[in-house]
Amino acid sequence: MNPLRIGNFSGFYGDRADALREMLTGGELDVLTGDYLAELTMLILGRDRLKDPAAGYARTFLRQLEDCLGLAHERGVRIVTNAGGLNPAGLAAAVQQSADRLGIPVRVAHVEGDDLTAAHPGTLAAHAYLGGFGIAECLRAGADVVITGRVTDAALVTGPAAAHFGWQPGEYDRLAGAVVAGHVLECGTQATGGNYSFFQEGDVRRPGFPLAEIHADGTSVITKHPGTGGFVDVGTVTAQLLYETGGARYLGPDVTARLDTVRLSQDGPDRVRIEGVRGEAPPPTLKAGLNRLGGFRNEVAFVLTGLDIEAKAELVREQLSDALAKSPPAEVRWDLVRTDRADADTEETASALLRLVVRDPDQQVVGRALSGAAIELALASYPGFHVLAPPGKGAPYGVFEDVYVPHGAVDHVAVLHDGRRVTVAPAQDTLVPAELPQPPLPEPLPAGPVRRAPLGLVVGARSGDKGGNANVGIWARTDDAWRWLAHTVTADTFRQLIPESRDLSVTRHVLPSLRALNFVVTGILGAGVAAQHRFDPQAKALGEWLRSRHLDIPEVLL
Repeated sequence: MNPLRIGNFSGFYGDRADALREMLTGGELDVLTGDYLAELTMLILGRDRLKDPAAGYARTFLRQLEDCLGLAHERGVRIVTNAGGLNPAGLAAAVQQSADRLGIPVRVAHVEGDDLTAAHPGTLAAHAYLGGFGIAECLRAGADVVITGRVTDAALVTGPAAAHFGWQPGEYDRLAGAVVAGHVLECGTQATGGNYSFFQEGDVRRPGFPLAEIHADGTSVITKHPGTGGFVDVGTVTAQLLYETGGARYLGPDVTARLDTVRLSQDGPDRVRIEGVRGEAPPPTLKAGLNRLGGFRNEVAFVLTGLDIEAKAELVREQLSDALAKSPPAEVRWDLVRTDRADADTEETASALLRLVVRDPDQQVVGRALSGAAIELALASYPGFHVLAPPGKGAPYGVFEDVYVPHGAVDHVAVLHDGRRVTVAPAQDTLVPAELPQPPLPEPLPAGPVRRAPLGLVVGARSGDKGGNANVGIWARTDDAWRWLAHTVTADTFRQLIPESRDLSVTRHVLPSLRALNFVVTGILGAGVAAQHRFDPQAKALGEWLRSRHLDIPEVLL
């Protein structure tokens, strides 16, 4: 049987608008997938739905599809997307109306059952992560376009693969192989050189979107259309495999994929083969994401220039602390960012930033009270007083929490293009994931001369967010570098290199088949990305910071 060619045209809500057309015209495809939903996106869509109950889906997808629906129909390419967000039925209806208006005979189906908002009072949006078998039911019944709400990102690939190859629940190795391929595809151009540590090794000015050639046994090849930008190699695929994952077990509603069994090999230019993936029964619960409004937030950044930076910062703190004491916000955070340099030849490089962030349930407390107190200092504070921008009236911020519910707590339903409703049975066989023993480490490198140098000279990294936690995956590019890395960068070493993690739980996971370590830092992102707890609220650059830190590295690796 020929492989199933599944491409991706969106990695987030706001991705490249013309990617759908690029993928349809760039080469052969069977299925195109679009991923629009992140934790923050669900909050944004929830706020949209508050203003308009008919909203709650990614409107940009509808505009993209109207431009390309005829082309997809002509080429026989089916489209599967989670752009339905909080309202998959609404988006499916809008797609069907668009197709009818354009005179294109398209069959549109959708998947529902993920919405648990009614069961969680006080949330703006509460949704379980569904698997791929609802998508498979829609495709088996002949749908050309399948709209979902909150499914796992990889389900956009496992669903079409299960439909095409006739896979059934319980075929865990095949399903796990598709999950791994889906995880590589889900963030679009991050698999083709985008956001890649070694980006200078190829032309990544406009990377092409990835596709997977999936085989009946669950193996796959990750590639891209000929002539598109970027590049696909073992490194780009490794980086994406480590993105927003934890240990060796990658839990999902249909299968638990064992990341410690993944084998990658270069299969030609811009082709990486994935094989050896083993799967296990899924866990007995489904992950559900809860989004709620946490209150209101405001921020002001004071610019401190030239001499006496610390004294200037202390003066502002004292002045504003007195002013805010009249109506103190629930949370006040100061951060002094020393971007200044001595004897600088530009004013900007002679300046530091003192950032004040306040949060409170009452918008008035963080709005007018802060604005007035900060601006009143304009002529009465440190020399050179100015701010990057005046504080506003205070903006709402969100809080994300994940909980776990039994499989039977959701009514997973495939709504076929002809209106029939097919119930998707919950997983019958489940397995509580036990802790795996630590794999054996390679032999350490022999002792030799070392040089103080950045870690990133010998390893790549990719980092991201999962609720309030961050993961930082790092991998070695050679066997010798892996022998050194595995013994050197422990959890304690990580804490020393990343000082803000020193009082947090840091868990190290070892993945020898990828020559990789994956660190999970619990709580570093506070209440999640929407709460904007830190300077880099999604931990996107945490891995690059780690790569910039200096260690004693064997000269033989440099």
